[in-house]
Amino acid sequence: GTAVKPRLCVFRSSRHIYAQVIDDMSGNTLAAASTLDAEIKADTPDGGNVAAASKVGALVAKRALEKNIEDVVFDRGGYIYHGRVAALAEAAREAGLKF
Repeated sequence: GTAVKPRLCVFRSSRHIYAQVIDDMSGNTLAAASTLDAEIKADTPDGGNVAAASKVGALVAKRALEKNIEDVVFDRGGYIYHGRVAALAEAAREAGLKF
């Protein structure tokens, strides 16, 4: 990812899912969200499901758009594009991110 088109990076564990928008040129995280965020944890205490992943996708997209980041490169982190990873990506797209 670059400053113009940063990378939307996904990490998933068995209990949580994390998403970051990263500018690799400067090494900065521009926006981030995870199932550990208070606003998501309140609604879905179990972070290891598709519903929670969708909320993380929508939240990371909202935070990126607030910083005028619209175009990103999706980095699935070696995980297959299915289940929670796909749910996060679809929610981020619906919330306005382009990739």
